Amino acid sequence: MNTTDPQDARLALVVGGTGIAGRALCRELVAQGWRVVSLSRSVPPARDGVHTVTADLTDPESVRAALAGLAPTHVFFTAWSRRATEAENITVNAAMVRDVLEETSRSGRLRHVALVTGMKHYVGPFGAYAVGEIRDTPFREDEPRLSVPNFYYAQEDELWKAAADHGFAWSVHRSHTIIGHALGNAMNMGMTLAAQAALSRAAGRPFVFPGNEVQWNGVTDMTDVGLLARQMVWAATTQGLPSQAYNTANGDTFRWRWMWPRIAELLDVEPEGYADRPRPLEEQMAGAVEPWRALAVRERLVEPELARVASWWHTDADLNRPVECFSDLTRSRTAGFTDYVDTLASFTALFETLRRERVIPG
Repeated sequence: MNTTDPQDARLALVVGGTGIAGRALCRELVAQGWRVVSLSRSVPPARDGVHTVTADLTDPESVRAALAGLAPTHVFFTAWSRRATEAENITVNAAMVRDVLEETSRSGRLRHVALVTGMKHYVGPFGAYAVGEIRDTPFREDEPRLSVPNFYYAQEDELWKAAADHGFAWSVHRSHTIIGHALGNAMNMGMTLAAQAALSRAAGRPFVFPGNEVQWNGVTDMTDVGLLARQMVWAATTQGLPSQAYNTANGDTFRWRWMWPRIAELLDVEPEGYADRPRPLEEQMAGAVEPWRALAVRERLVEPELARVASWWHTDADLNRPVECFSDLTRSRTAGFTDYVDTLASFTALFETLRRERVIPG
């Protein structure tokens, strides 16, 4: 790895360090010998090599207090806050980026900021998927922005302004649906499907695909959280890279009609595919809070609160997009990032971890 800083001089701030991407980044950075500070709202269990500071990212005073005196060389921004409307998403999430970068730029040591966004850059925000223009797949980073309001665009704008003002380099990482482990995460399909399967098996029901016909039959891809972490560190430390956005996906593509029965086999449930209409999880799993709590007690699971394990709304949104969704990876491959993850293997590893840690039944 080429870097202009001695390794022991690098200090990484991982914003959202308890989330699905932030946890993986902390692990990767520690493994590579970095000093790491995690910024989050809650205090996680102690992690070797990670110092935690807490703040409410939606409160500028809280951010200032948490980051006072901190002089990171690299910031990895993985956090977001879900609001009721896209206008609110824009206001709140843009301000989070702005406030963090204002504080971390003060020392003059900041060299690179990496920001996680995603496929909504190409298909539009929640509630407005594929409204108006529709981009052709595979999505390419040089596609112009859509005309609909989108908090990802507002976050990018804040990043670009701060970079111009303070002279640091940047990268944006447009991940697809992320496969990883993080309790309490708002966007976590792998854990959501595992919870769906556990509840379905306990009730003697099949494992029913919740999405539409487009997603069942169309081509898609996903992003392993470890690959995302490695790409972000690569972009932040490789000399000669321009400041730009990178699509971030595993490198394989699949159709859900192929993947669904294989996931069902891994989770020991009977698969049922698309038939006639979408059957969203918010409909399928209505009233599942108490059954999950009972299952957690019976199976001695670590998390009895279903909302901290599954996010029905997010998986429903992903699997009911009206257009197929997958990325072109030429830009990062040409620049030297050639990591590849088999998506089925990524699901397999996640489910093994969830069983081992007693998040789902063994």
